[in-house]
Amino acid sequence: MTGLIGALIAATATMVVPGHELWHPNPGFYSGPEPLWDMRPYYVFALVTLLGPATSVLGTASRTRPTRVITSGPRTGEVIPVSININIHVTGILTHASGVLSTLAMSFDAVATKSANIEIHGETGSPAVPDPNHFAGEVQLRRLHRDAWENLPMSAGYRDVGRGYGVADLALTPPGEEPRAGGALGYHVLDVWNPSSLLPSTTEERAWRAQESDLPPVRLQPLDHEPPLHGLLRSAAEPPGRDLAEPVAWQRGRRHVGVSESGGRPSIPCTR
Repeated sequence: MTGLIGALIAATATMVVPGHELWHPNPGFYSGPEPLWDMRPYYVFALVTLLGPATSVLGTASRTRPTRVITSGPRTGEVIPVSININIHVTGILTHASGVLSTLAMSFDAVATKSANIEIHGETGSPAVPDPNHFAGEVQLRRLHRDAWENLPMSAGYRDVGRGYGVADLALTPPGEEPRAGGALGYHVLDVWNPSSLLPSTTEERAWRAQESDLPPVRLQPLDHEPPLHGLLRSAAEPPGRDLAEPVAWQRGRRHVGVSESGGRPSIPCTR
């Protein structure tokens, strides 16, 4: 990345939505660090993957409304309390081992934002990357001395990626190699975003500092050497005795598993 945008300086990650009481029929918050645990891990995973491990975190938070009104389902109109232990708008600053600073703003208290979900800033360019809660999207770049953003071609990863690819990628990791979404990365992100790090720093005015981390860089998946995930995922989705040439679409409990009529990649939703 540094060859395209120069020395890395900073990053921003932003998620601003009004809250899931607008669509969820039973949106009461549990006591603790929710609801931002719902979304923030995706953003922290992306930042750590792009910029390397974090060495310290500092945060601050607010809770502007003591109640919320449910606007969908059979409980429409019901007023629900928001626990005093819940912070609905949280900001944080991550200092990465590389020296890069990441600024995060996550809110279930506001309406919307025009900011990119994640932007990386270097000396000669600023790329905006797709929503980390989705599977794909355009990467845009604004270069120094240029007036417009440009779309960058896809250079790594999986084409037409969807649910199930993380599990398949894990299964295909060669023995002895750390999976792209392996335990070391997962534990580091949990350390950054667990109740003993960022969230207490919002009230105790102290920074959380990581232990020394030897977290390796996440390996890129070359586009020209894509492993046979299509066959692996489709085999997992097929019921016994079914002709693999036929399109698939059926229900397993409440989880839809299917292959499009056009023969595209299967969609295998899984619990987050």
